Amino acid sequence: MPQAAVSLPVSSVRPIPPRDRLIVALDAPDLERSRALRGILGPAANFYKVGLGSLAQGGLDFAREIKAEGGGVFLDMKLFDIGATVESAVRSLARRIGPDLLTVHADPQVVRAAAEGRGSGGGESATKILAVTILTSLDRADLDAMLIRDGDLEDLAVERALRAFAAGADGLIASPHEAARLRALPEAAGKLIVTPGVRPTGSDHGDQKRVATPAAALKAGADHLVVGRPVWAAADPRAAAEAIQAEIAEALG
Repeated sequence: MPQAAVSLPVSSVRPIPPRDRLIVALDAPDLERSRALRGILGPAANFYKVGLGSLAQGGLDFAREIKAEGGGVFLDMKLFDIGATVESAVRSLARRIGPDLLTVHADPQVVRAAAEGRGSGGGESATKILAVTILTSLDRADLDAMLIRDGDLEDLAVERALRAFAAGADGLIASPHEAARLRALPEAAGKLIVTPGVRPTGSDHGDQKRVATPAAALKAGADHLVVGRPVWAAADPRAAAEAIQAEIAEALG
């Protein structure tokens, strides 16, 4: 039976083209494979995540190349440092590359510094600062090992989200399992929610512990869905991306 269309809230400051709701994570083992993947995907994807694994291989230049060719760039740096360093790093990244999305950890002092470094003069094309609440690869046992205070994982994610919003975050990186609660917050109005840990129906979960299908993540209030291994490790990456786009289109109605 076909699923009912998802009624999404107006969450971001600009409309999101349906095709741009999918962000393909270019996390292949080497940069040349990631660059080749873009050519293979063609029109099946237009928005890409470039993360820490590619930095030593020229990842920042690759991100700038994608932007120059009209693609969307999610620069997944997960910055965490003293305020002055974060501010300087974000200012340089915003000026040199101009990524659409840039991640920092959700600690308030880090978010404030990132927002200051990004500045406020870029209009709708300005880099959006996304706060990472709790990594989707972590569960309560992992938090215990890290000496993170007791509490339900989702409750902690919501609390970190509220503090990040108050510090100036434009949106959040959050598991699909927390997205619905985060979207329901009054403070989340006009903010982005970007969800990694999205796995197409029937795919392997890999190292992710808190996952959801594209339709479930959208229904929970996500704006963008980040998918990596199910695309780049597929026998036919373009077909895999097209299948995810079809799931998104069906969910959106």
